[in-house]
Formats: sequence, C-alpha cells, structure tokens
Amino acid sequence: MSTLDAVILAGGAGTRMGGVDKPGLAVAGHTLVERVAAAVRAHAPDGRIIVVGPERDSPPALYVREDPPGSGPVPALRAGLPHVTAERFALLAADLPHLTGGHLATLEGAVEDVGAVFVDGGGREQWLTGVWDTGAVRAALAAYTGRSLYGLLGPLGPRFVQAPDPDAVADCDTPEDLARAARRLDG
Repeated sequence: MSTLDAVILAGGAGTRMGGVDKPGLAVAGHTLVERVAAAVRAHAPDGRIIVVGPERDSPPALYVREDPPGSGPVPALRAGLPHVTAERFALLAADLPHLTGGHLATLEGAVEDVGAVFVDGGGREQWLTGVWDTGAVRAALAAYTGRSLYGLLGPLGPRFVQAPDPDAVADCDTPEDLARAARRLDG
C-alpha cells in the first residue's frame, strides 16, 4: 500500500462555470472534490489529504487556504505543501471526476526521481495530475518567486506519462464538461 499524501486544489473562482463552487458540484451522487479524494483513498488509504479551499463537511480532510484566497495554484501549493508528511504527494485539481486509484498508481509507479505527470492526448502536460517527491518540490518552491506551475515544476524534469485514457485528465471547467461527466458516470 502507498503512503502517498495528496494536495487537492479546490479554491478557484469557477469563472467558466458561472462563478459557482465548482468542487462542490455533484456528479453521480458525489461532489467533484469527494470523487478526487476517493481516488486518493483508493490508492493510499492511510495518506493524508490536504484540500486547499473552503472548508466543507465532506470529504474528510485537512482544509487550508491560500493567501489571499483564490490567488492561484502556486500560492495554493505553498499553503498545502507544509502539511504533507509523506515522501511523495499527489498534486491534483478538485475537478477530475474520472480520476481513479489506478491512475494514481500508474503515476506513482512512473516516478523515477522527482515526479511524474500525465499528458493528455494532445501532448500537453497536466500539472494538476501528478505525483511528486515532496523534498524536491519543497526545495523548488522555497526558491521560486513566479506564479506558474509550469515555471515551478517543469524545470524539475518530471517523467511525462501518457494518460491511460482521456477521461483520466478530463476536468470539468464548463457546464458542458459537467454534463458530459454526469452522462458517462451515471450511465
């Protein structure tokens, strides 16, 4: 069993979703953030889950906020990473309804030195679907002054892994994305 921790970023504005609390939207009976947390639990039952975003009743997790709230993924990682206790952690978006424990196992198994990140069918890195060496990211973050995840994580030289299926990295940014996920998961 893995002892992987997870930092789930759940504090965005959801502007393409009309400004709603996107991680709190339900698909197939569970909120998006609950689905991501369930994938982590399936892979690493004893791992610590840190959700960077507003506190919720579910999923059970440690909730922290970036300062200021909604300021982006790098400040969110700065808020969540100090709470990681495992040697490796998953960095995940909260809007990945199809993510599974098997996907996380694939990523963790691909880590050679510093990390592994899924790439989508178009070859684009999915920086919020990766598994990382905690110490390497802590050191990089301590020296980093920018705001881009690519600028922070790209120079670390992670291994790029083709997502095993397109849905593994299919996030829900729009109402159409949410409806598509609901059709697939409810059907």
